[in-house]
Amino acid sequence: MTLDLREAHGIHMFTQTLTRRVRRSPLLELLTGPHGVDRYTELVDATWSQADARAKVIAVRRQTPRSVTLTLEPNRAFTGFRAGQHINLTVEIDGRRRTRPYSPASAEGAQYIELTIGRHDGGLVSVYLCDHARPGMVVGLDSVGGDFTLPDTRPRRTLFVSGGSGITPVMSMLRTMRNEGSDREISFIHYARSAQEACYAEELAAMSGVRVLHGYTRGGEGDLSGHFDAEHLAAAMPDPGDDTAVFVCGPPSLVQAVRERCPEALSESFVPPVFTPIETSGGTVSFADSGVTVTDNGRPLLEQAEAAGLTPESGCRMGICHSCTRRKTSGVVKNLTTGVMSSTEAEDVQICVSVPVGDVDIAL
Repeated sequence: MTLDLREAHGIHMFTQTLTRRVRRSPLLELLTGPHGVDRYTELVDATWSQADARAKVIAVRRQTPRSVTLTLEPNRAFTGFRAGQHINLTVEIDGRRRTRPYSPASAEGAQYIELTIGRHDGGLVSVYLCDHARPGMVVGLDSVGGDFTLPDTRPRRTLFVSGGSGITPVMSMLRTMRNEGSDREISFIHYARSAQEACYAEELAAMSGVRVLHGYTRGGEGDLSGHFDAEHLAAAMPDPGDDTAVFVCGPPSLVQAVRERCPEALSESFVPPVFTPIETSGGTVSFADSGVTVTDNGRPLLEQAEAAGLTPESGCRMGICHSCTRRKTSGVVKNLTTGVMSSTEAEDVQICVSVPVGDVDIAL
């Protein structure tokens, strides 16, 4: 078979045109540009990312009127968590990414992540998820952290105490120990406002070998009456000794009550602390990007920014989720949770738990 000159020229021109089109192809740009593979695969499935930890919601159930339980399937970029730790969950609401820390209730090493999120009136993310969470949603996962974890050598006797949504990290610990086949003595006290709001009640009731007691703080007959005290402790774990590990998660009042009787208890609270204003430095706080300047009043920088009419991104308001982190370009701040003073150099600070010490410039 032979080609005349016109046919050969036509094939040559077609090949050149095709090559130019391929070179300009968005697909080729996606595959050869920075993070090209991720950008291409995200068009197929938003969780297909090699760099960013994400998860797809594969199941939604509402086991109480004021909570939602999400089952998440994480992608390979998610590296796991230890039982009791929290994960920063990011969800898009009205075009803005919002981040909040939540502790999984699933066992350490489980294939899926289970989050039970309690509805907090006025809480943007919790209300949104309680009302709108659905299978197929994709959420971001980031910044696994926290020291509220089981010791590597499991205790012989363990008492878990939780209140409200504080049940999730201790459920993770309990499930982890059960998966390990632990035959050690375990007791569990959970406080809820009512029996209808007690998460995981059926699962806990069905657990053999675990002493489970419920207390209802707003009416209803439970196993315990009133708030945590010496009688509740005795009912759950008679004669706790040095070989007993106590874990408590819930409102600050519950944590304080448990630690008064069990000083070595490991504790965590999801309720933002109320910071007492420190003596004002009298310095000038400049929110440089907004052109707003205020005189320091001793409150955290986040509160001073909000009082000045600014609306910085924030989440936990207690120094956990880091969503409020901003660049301090000059000056010194003090972290209220750690007491650590910053340097005078430019650095990132968490404005929800940082107060100025003199003049401070913040990129906000």
